[in-house]
Amino acid sequence: MKLSIRPKKSLGQNFLIDQNIIRKIIRAENINKDSIILEIGAGNGSLTKKILEAKPKMIFAVEKDKNLAQILKRDVKNFKNIKIINDDIFNIINKKKFDHNTIVFGNLPYNISTQILASLVLLKKWPPWYKILIFMFQEEVANRIIAKKN
Repeated sequence: MKLSIRPKKSLGQNFLIDQNIIRKIIRAENINKDSIILEIGAGNGSLTKKILEAKPKMIFAVEKDKNLAQILKRDVKNFKNIKIINDDIFNIINKKKFDHNTIVFGNLPYNISTQILASLVLLKKWPPWYKILIFMFQEEVANRIIAKKN
């Protein structure tokens, strides 16, 4: 039985479902057997499952929504190279230790996307622990990020 999961507006959820877009996102960085991945907002697992196909060394999939985290744990229970973390990403960014060169993916919740980006690019320790940030933003947020001053 397939469950219908609806995005929660309170968490700014926006599920990624277009397989063509997912493939393009995955191709943005070469994922291999040595790759460590941090996925922010794993949601329904569409991107997570495609990342798993690339067979990275490890995926840390962060999902704040308890129900989605439980569903994702069930869906990927046969994989040894994934850890589902049911927590707020800001707790993870500030406390968790990741290997240098971690690849960070995220279909970011629109209501906190700029705060997530800022918290990662303004880390006190530089260079950062991540190799690259690959984020999807709502169009309005993306336009604000690339806008010229004023």
